Amino acid sequence: MNFDWNVIWTHRSALMEGAAMTVGLTVVTMLLAVPGGILLALMRLSNNKLLNHVSLAFVEFFRNLPLILVIYWAFYVMPMAFDVQFSALTTALVALVLNISAYNAETFRAGINSIRKGQMEAALAMGMSRRQAMFKVVIPQAGRRILPVLASTWISLFKDTSLVSVIAVSELAYTSMQIRAQTFRVLEMLTAMAALYWLMGYPQAKLVDWIHKKYGVKE
Repeated sequence: MNFDWNVIWTHRSALMEGAAMTVGLTVVTMLLAVPGGILLALMRLSNNKLLNHVSLAFVEFFRNLPLILVIYWAFYVMPMAFDVQFSALTTALVALVLNISAYNAETFRAGINSIRKGQMEAALAMGMSRRQAMFKVVIPQAGRRILPVLASTWISLFKDTSLVSVIAVSELAYTSMQIRAQTFRVLEMLTAMAALYWLMGYPQAKLVDWIHKKYGVKE
C-alpha cells in the first residue's frame, strides 16, 4: 500500500477552514444555549404551571432525541411540513442549540436546587424581591457549582459538531470527507482529521480538568 501524506499539506487551507468552522459552531451554539438553558431552568422552577410544563416538555423531548435525528428533521422535514427553509449552517445551529439548551436547562436547574433555601430566605429578609434574590444570590452561587458540568458539556458539543457534516456544513469532518472523496486518500485524510480533532480537543479537556479541580464543589 502506498501512502501520500503530502495530500494533507496540499489541502491544509481547507482543513484549517473546516477546523475554524468547527470551533465557530461550538462557540456560537454555547453562547445561545447557555441563556436558553437558564431561561428553561427558571421556567421549570416557576410556580406557573404552564411555564413549568412547557419547559418540561421541551427538555424531555430534545434531551431524549438523538442529535442527528434533530438535524435531519430540521433540514428535511421542516421545509416540507411547514414551508420553512434554512441554510445548512442555520439548520445546524438550530439543532445544536435546541439539543444543548435542553441539557443546560437540567444543569442549571440542578445547580439552583443545590443552593440551600436559607440563602433565598436570607435575601428576602434583607428586602430583596424574589427575582433579585434569584439573580443576585442564588444564580451566582449556582454558577460556581455548574461550571465544571458546563465545561464537560462544551467538550461533548465540540465533538458532536461533526454530526452536522451530514447536511454538508463545511466543518472539519465534512471538509475531510470531501478531500478524501476527491483524492481517494482515505487513511491519510482520516488520520489528519483525527489528529486535528485531538490537537484541538486535548487542551480543552485539560482545561476542563483544571476547572473541575478549581471550581468543583465538595459537600
